Amino acid sequence: MSNRVEVGQQAPDFALPDFRGNLVRLADYRGHQHVVLVFNRGFM
Repeated sequence: MSNRVEVGQQAPDFALPDFRGNLVRLADYRGHQHVVLVFNRGFM
């Protein structure tokens, strides 16, 4: 099984906690024009 996503392919759904600890799913934003993801490495 490959985890690779090609250009133009729909991103797979995933869920991560936000900075307040609330679970946020990518699917919650499906249909929105733009979605910006920011990953703060080592932020705690």
